[in-house]
Amino acid sequence: MSEKKKTLVLGASINPERYSYKAIHRLVQHGHPVVAIGMSSGEVAGIHIEQVNHIYKDIDTITLYVGPLNQPFFYNYIIDTKPKRIIFNPGTENQELLKLAVENGIETELACTLVLLSVNNY
Repeated sequence: MSEKKKTLVLGASINPERYSYKAIHRLVQHGHPVVAIGMSSGEVAGIHIEQVNHIYKDIDTITLYVGPLNQPFFYNYIIDTKPKRIIFNPGTENQELLKLAVENGIETELACTLVLLSVNNY
């Protein structure tokens, strides 16, 4: 079994149709500790969705479910969290944030969290 990676889901939603909702469920099923950050509070797979108010210092991965137009609001939060990597899920690709991440020593991956989990390559 692979190493468990504490993951922050940025753009978490209680809507079962959203990919962030599905990702939280899959991450929990695979045993990864999850922090969920969203615009609205709620709960998914037993994980409380929080708003941006606490900087976590033990995050391995931030998986993005926020579109490029809304990402600038989160730049400082992402950089201050100091994750080891950021996964840019389809539709979240953003050259400005990619550059910021690289400048701050954060690994970036253009990938789909759900696919990575399904092929045991997370």
